[in-house]
Amino acid sequence: MNYRMKRIAGCLLAGAIVISGTGVGTYGAQTGGVSAVIATGLSSNGSPAAGFSKMLSQCLIESDRAVAEAAAQAEEQVSENDVPVVASEYADIAIAQVDNYVNVRSEPNTDSEVLGKLYNNSAATVLETTEDGWYKITSGSVTGYVKCEYVVTGDEELAKKVSTRYATVTTTTLYVRMEPSTEAGILTMLGEGDDFVVVDDSMKDSGWVIVTTEEGDGYVSTDYVNLWTDYVTAESKAEEEARLAKEEAERQAAAAAAAKAKQKSSKSSSSSDGTSSSGGSSGSYAAPSGSNGQAVASYASQFIGNPYVYGGSSLTNGTDCSGFVMSVYAAFGISLPHSSSGQRSAGYEVSLSEAQPGDIVCYSGHVGIYVGNNTIVHASTPSSGIKYSTATYRNVLSVRRIF
Repeated sequence: MNYRMKRIAGCLLAGAIVISGTGVGTYGAQTGGVSAVIATGLSSNGSPAAGFSKMLSQCLIESDRAVAEAAAQAEEQVSENDVPVVASEYADIAIAQVDNYVNVRSEPNTDSEVLGKLYNNSAATVLETTEDGWYKITSGSVTGYVKCEYVVTGDEELAKKVSTRYATVTTTTLYVRMEPSTEAGILTMLGEGDDFVVVDDSMKDSGWVIVTTEEGDGYVSTDYVNLWTDYVTAESKAEEEARLAKEEAERQAAAAAAAKAKQKSSKSSSSSDGTSSSGGSSGSYAAPSGSNGQAVASYASQFIGNPYVYGGSSLTNGTDCSGFVMSVYAAFGISLPHSSSGQRSAGYEVSLSEAQPGDIVCYSGHVGIYVGNNTIVHASTPSSGIKYSTATYRNVLSVRRIF
């Protein structure tokens, strides 16, 4: 007998008790079988007795309700004992995997308007999936549709590979410790507003993360940094036009400044030397000469051996990494911020394989000037001062071209 038949039989038996009033004997034994119960509920012509059908229907409804309530209670009990499943933060991240870029369109078809471009390894958040193979995504300032075949979703390893985890310093001076303790030795100091790459945030719940600095990897307290993940995002048509116009204007301004510096160099070798641009002097240096990146690299290389001073900007008496780049470019009439993270937004980006002398090579919390042959000149550390290093001695975040 299946489950429903058992329920019907139970309801019929209950009905018999109600109708006959004698359904249970002295010792609680059933007075008749199911057939007797059914007969009790039937009239002389075999049709249901008055009220019996209604009673049977109500009994079945109440039985269904009881079963549903029991199932809900069981499910609630199980859910209380289960460990909650937390979706990965990368679950709805889509990463473009294309030769160059994929168009982001206004509608899920190739005839609709192009709103922007999602470049290779750029990231987007998936909002919905259409039935005909498109994702609705949002990335940067662009929201639109891309073909599913051009992006990869739910790949946590790929998402981490194409993104960078940063810690932005929120205090005037932050010590980088050798161990995760305020009593540990100090590796170096970081300045407010600078970004440093986080290489390990597994201890963030206990208040520490590991960042990479010019002096090596060390621990910083999460009380004094903002942690964030950076992805390359889509570029709208308007943003692309503005970027190209800005880059062209910067190239023209740099060329004009370099030409002006070249004219000055013929008048005096001291008017544009390290003293004028860096606030001090410990020797004689040639003035800037030329109108290109090679001139920048040559000028910067004169200061090899001069000291590193945290927060300084004197090419002769002491400078830190961003102060060095800032002061070198100031000699060519180019104004840059005294911040490694700020300089990472200067000019326009080129690939490391395309780097030319004069380009700014950006690292986690550090910058240098490319001089060619996979080499940079930079204000390295207090112990080494301004020196040459291999450009790839650390992970390169960006290469920025001013000229």
